Amino acid sequence: MSTQDQQSTQNLTLVQAVRDGLYGELERDDDVIVMGEDVGKNGGVFRATEGLWDEFGDERVIDTPLAESGIAGTAVGMAAYGLKPVAEMQFSGFMYPAFDQIVSHAARLRNRSRGRYTASMVVRAPYGGGIRAPEHHSESKEAFYVHEPGLKVVIPSTPYDTKGLLAASIRDPDPVIFLEPKLIYRAFREEVPDDTYTVELGKAAVRREGTDISVFTWGAMTRPTMEAAEDLAEDGIDVEVVDLRTLSPMDTETIVESFKKTGRAAVVHEAPQTGGLAGEITATIQEEALLYQEAPVKRITGFDVPFPLYALEDYYLPEKARVADGIREAVEF
Repeated sequence: MSTQDQQSTQNLTLVQAVRDGLYGELERDDDVIVMGEDVGKNGGVFRATEGLWDEFGDERVIDTPLAESGIAGTAVGMAAYGLKPVAEMQFSGFMYPAFDQIVSHAARLRNRSRGRYTASMVVRAPYGGGIRAPEHHSESKEAFYVHEPGLKVVIPSTPYDTKGLLAASIRDPDPVIFLEPKLIYRAFREEVPDDTYTVELGKAAVRREGTDISVFTWGAMTRPTMEAAEDLAEDGIDVEVVDLRTLSPMDTETIVESFKKTGRAAVVHEAPQTGGLAGEITATIQEEALLYQEAPVKRITGFDVPFPLYALEDYYLPEKARVADGIREAVEF
């Protein structure tokens, strides 16, 4: 442990920050329930819930059957009753059987009941590619959930943000889809306070200030974007990097203000390009800041194909060189 600003901290990986965030909220609020496949005794497939069952018991940390629809539906019922369930899906690609429960019930409960009930619940899932996993383990389908009114969608990129955003999501009165970029689960460490804290939902973070172009990204793509920005600085290209963190609600104010400063933009995400959120961000820029635009917005994304198996995985994901080439293209237009 170290002391930072007189506050006790630990040097945690992102997945450890998930576990620490869950521990803090379980300890803080007796209504918080953690549930999912193998989250109890086993501690989860990525060990994100390791030790929670030992500390809080099987009435607070619940091993469920392998039935994603049942997990989500049970969580909706718990939330309507007044509990605060945190339901884990082992991989985001396994969430599709739960889609009906999430979009038809969790997302609509407040509106359907005219505010009498809310679904204060979180659905957690490791998402994204890069770990050489088989089919259904590597998709980036965040746009599915952003498109659904009534859901909030959060994707952290650092351990500090992970713990704070997870706590804010659990305390939120409405359902939150919390997607964890498993590619960077153990990629690096960061000082994280021991005490519970929240990071406000709906607020982007400017990771690097710049004047030549604004690059918008989230999750695991934040790291190669930052690396590309540092390399381009050596060539005199000053890149502003904005980590959106919350995709719904999206921080359009920060997007627009950044773009007005630079006049150029790129969006980096690993989801396929067609229907991806790069299009929504581009439309927002067109509507709110068209007269500031000096070049077409560049989309640096995954391809419109099923996520490939191992040999082609590195070609599919935007990496530092492809990100840098896309940024350079927008700057030199």
